[in-house]
Amino acid sequence: MSATVAGTERHPWITHDGSADEPVLAGARILFVVNVDWFFLSHRLPLARAARELGAEVCVASTDTGQASRIRDEGLAFHPITFSRKGSRLSEEASALFSLASLYRRVRPDLVHHVTIKPVLYGSLAARAAAVPCVVNAITGLGTMFSSEQEARRFHMVIQHLYRIALGRGCAIFQNPDDRELMVDQGIVAADRTVLIRGSGVDCDRFVPTPPPPGRPVVVLPSRMLWDKGVGTFVEAARLLRDRGCDARFVLAGAPDDGNPTMVPEACLRGWNDEGVVEWWGHQDDMPSLMARASVVTLPTFYKEGVPKVLLEAAAAGRPIVASDIPGCREIVRDGENGTLVPAKSAEALATAIGELLASPQLRKRYGEAGRRIALNEFTEGQVARQTMRLYHNLLHQPGAPLSHLSGS
Repeated sequence: MSATVAGTERHPWITHDGSADEPVLAGARILFVVNVDWFFLSHRLPLARAARELGAEVCVASTDTGQASRIRDEGLAFHPITFSRKGSRLSEEASALFSLASLYRRVRPDLVHHVTIKPVLYGSLAARAAAVPCVVNAITGLGTMFSSEQEARRFHMVIQHLYRIALGRGCAIFQNPDDRELMVDQGIVAADRTVLIRGSGVDCDRFVPTPPPPGRPVVVLPSRMLWDKGVGTFVEAARLLRDRGCDARFVLAGAPDDGNPTMVPEACLRGWNDEGVVEWWGHQDDMPSLMARASVVTLPTFYKEGVPKVLLEAAAAGRPIVASDIPGCREIVRDGENGTLVPAKSAEALATAIGELLASPQLRKRYGEAGRRIALNEFTEGQVARQTMRLYHNLLHQPGAPLSHLSGS
């Protein structure tokens, strides 16, 4: 399969702004490599659909957690490959690397799109060994790898070195400018091989504004149940507000992630629920319905986010937001416009910001309307797909050309 593809069919869903021809992917074989199948479905499926619409053959490789059949039902070839998410046993890591190299030689993709840390690190090495023509590495936040407060800090220099090797060819997509600036300043990636595409987008036809829920206001933290996502800070803020006589419901919506070392134990979640300080609703499949039940959405994370998808969904659904004042969250939450940004790890600041919103239905309405406008103007799935398809086109047709003109605003 040639990396240089041909064709001139125009696709009306792609906006032509005169800066470049519409993307042409006909005849290209594109392989997405993601750590787990459910993450591909929640964050990258629209890109796969867009590439297929433009004539590409699309394949997916990830760990099969039971969702592979849904990927196949989309008409996408699925290749199971196991990434260990819990530890770093050398034998498991080496197996993942060699399995990827073998897969690339067998599938022979024209372009491979790596998503999340291990696919980026191992996939880039495998792509080099298998001579894959075009490589896209999506940096969806820096996680704990660049945090000075994590036990993993002893691996800091090793991880930097691996990133430098991984990002030495192909291109890197960053979701926020802070992450890109950090990686460029540290000499990990060349600036002209980076593109800023802010998040994975949101379906503004599924997430729509609804009337405020009746009864007591509901404050929701929708996330994996990780300490790094600010779960403990939220529970402490809920205690403070209850002690101040605030009549609201405080909800944790999400499941523990047993593949993450900062998982909140289920016993802890159940204990809070039984105590009555918060309600734990567990995993939620229907996120639009969850947003419709929320009066305020909060994410007091101190995890190094890319652009949190749940905040895009909250904005599209017209819900006011309280989030940490950190990279990623700042991309979608404009302080005083569609939400409030608070210092990370401060339960007092979080409680104050939530309390102000609970005390003012008018403020909640104003923030919600502004969030909807921001989502429509800047963060739709279509906008993200257009940027990404143009990136694919440039890599396939103009390998080595600078990519800075492809970055979003």
